[in-house]
Amino acid sequence: AYARGERHWRHWKQLGFTDRLLAKLIGTSEAAIRAERKAAGVSANFYRVDTCAAEFEAYTPYLYSTYERDCEAMPTDRQKIVILGGGPNRIGQGIEFDYCCVHACYALRDMGYETIMINNNPETVSTDYD
Repeated sequence: AYARGERHWRHWKQLGFTDRLLAKLIGTSEAAIRAERKAAGVSANFYRVDTCAAEFEAYTPYLYSTYERDCEAMPTDRQKIVILGGGPNRIGQGIEFDYCCVHACYALRDMGYETIMINNNPETVSTDYD
């Protein structure tokens, strides 16, 4: 029998345990673990990376997920659209895809949407501009 209150779930998630690994260790399904964790009120929050080193306000912040209690994402009520970036540059695919993602963000912004760029390549332009 494992103690699985909010404090325990948060501790395990802060240590980096995935729901899949916890399910395997405890001997239950990943879906059961996720449901129990969420019922305990433990879910990921988002923190900001200060890309401007506190010199001025960053209007296009980088965010990362964490299992800390606070959330720094500051979500708005605006309708949102997610754009998936191209990821790391590869031979035959690179900056042109990044260019397209950035211009899709511009067009959607002009239509009144808030865009969320998800890209796992911090070297790209798409992660630096609104």
